[in-house]
Amino acid sequence: MPEKTGQPTEEQKTCSACGKPVKKLKRYYRNGKYYCSKKCYRKFKASQRQKQA
Repeated sequence: MPEKTGQPTEEQKTCSACGKPVKKLKRYYRNGKYYCSKKCYRKFKASQRQKQA
């Protein structure tokens, strides 16, 4: 049986866009990150586009 190496993965506890704590019932997971809502995800995505332009 193969052994697992490294540390266990931890869930993100704050929203990537606004920094609010992400509750278990209200979480939105996209592109490897947790957000507090779909609106917050769209806001983060729009800010990323502006940084690239």
